[in-house]
Amino acid sequence: MGLRSNSPSAERVVPSFDGSEAWRQIVTPVGGFIHAAVERLSSQVQQFEPEIRDYITFALDTQGKHLRPVLVALSGMATGAVNDGHVTAASIVEMVHLATLVHDDVMDDAQMRRARPTLAARWGGHLAVLVGDCLFAHALKMASSFPTPEVCRVVSNSTNTVCSGEILQGRHAGNFGLSREEYFRVIRMKTGELFSLSADLGGLLSDATPASRIALRQYGMSLGTAYQIYDDCLDLFGIEVDVGKTLGSDLTKGKATLPVILLLQALPLSERSSWTERLKSWESHDLLELRNLLEQHQALPKSAATVNELLQDARRAVHSLPASASRSSLLALPDFLAAQMSQLLDATKAPLS
Repeated sequence: MGLRSNSPSAERVVPSFDGSEAWRQIVTPVGGFIHAAVERLSSQVQQFEPEIRDYITFALDTQGKHLRPVLVALSGMATGAVNDGHVTAASIVEMVHLATLVHDDVMDDAQMRRARPTLAARWGGHLAVLVGDCLFAHALKMASSFPTPEVCRVVSNSTNTVCSGEILQGRHAGNFGLSREEYFRVIRMKTGELFSLSADLGGLLSDATPASRIALRQYGMSLGTAYQIYDDCLDLFGIEVDVGKTLGSDLTKGKATLPVILLLQALPLSERSSWTERLKSWESHDLLELRNLLEQHQALPKSAATVNELLQDARRAVHSLPASASRSSLLALPDFLAAQMSQLLDATKAPLS
């Protein structure tokens, strides 16, 4: 038992959203909706000045799993009928998300995202910041097109929260004395908020009651926070060819994530001080030693327990919604993420060849 190799060719299966049959089963029923949202998003390129459309197209092409549009669709179905407004709302949230990625890459000096150069690497950080700003502004413009100002209000509030979370994360860069409370505050603002917004918009545009919207926001917040912890665990315990990025990249950026926070809290003071200094000047060749220490102190199982608590909170929020034929579809996402986390735990128990 234990981690024995850092080689990406190791014969160990790490769970993947994109290649999972279970994930396909979740998204297939809303496949038409996702396609429409992607088309709606792509059509917005023509709303920008001709000289900058190539940059906007490049930024909008960095789409991944479409988790947030899926949430808009499933939440709308669970509380009423999905309509064209939901499609626009999904494209708005995705545009906000992509804008945050553009800014993330500038702040992290990232050269690659999803196997291609980042916008900042290709055209420079100054231009990338402005492109991100344009995307934020256009998302709010789209939100203002709805008959009710409530859509624009919740989108602008969430955008403000996400950007504030980015600032806080930047302020905490290199702070490996970060408390669990501070860590959770940042990931709720950065990741949980857009999941919460997606679920809320789904309910709002299906005329959900105020109580149902509160439940949907809680569902999205719990699910998004759990997802971020899972992603943080993948950054340490995954396999690079499966994860699609260099392992330990969070440490390279000076980000303290839950497994590392739990480890440092468990170490004796002298060892904690030593590892804190090593993390501040992170070297990728230290990853194997760190992973073995994380395993020794059960950092991954402890993180998984936190993920499962959050997913249980998400399930409780769903059960508080009025009964409907589609309500159970919202439970598929926490169940799927729980299975992904379980697979990651099982994978780390297997020796690497």
